[in-house]
Amino acid sequence: MDGKDRVIKHLEITQGIVNRLANNSFLIKGWSMTILAAAILFITRSNGSNSTFLTLSFIIPVIAFWTLDGYFLWQERLFRGVYNDIRKQDDTQFEMNILEQLNKPKHKWHNAIFSTTLFIFYLMEVFFIGLVFLILKCN
Repeated sequence: MDGKDRVIKHLEITQGIVNRLANNSFLIKGWSMTILAAAILFITRSNGSNSTFLTLSFIIPVIAFWTLDGYFLWQERLFRGVYNDIRKQDDTQFEMNILEQLNKPKHKWHNAIFSTTLFIFYLMEVFFIGLVFLILKCN
């Protein structure tokens, strides 16, 4: 196998990692929506008793899923940076140097957590829990 073939194989391996991380992020969003639906159902069935406590307790899993989803997005961005470095090579030793990616300004964990898409998605979940809480308080 010559250098270009090794680079192509290395790119395929790296793309597989990026795909798995993106799939994990997708699954996290699905689980988060499922728990949100269950939380809203549970809050509405509670007949207003302890609704403040219930609402606050269901915001905690949303924040946990948000953080975990941000972690997967961060890892995906790091491996996309590795992919970009690999594609510029003429030959490869099949190394995945994540540490080089950590020094790049856009590859910070907090940037991934507060990315536009994650921020809107999880803020809407918090908004819906708050909306259900307000509806129950008014009744």
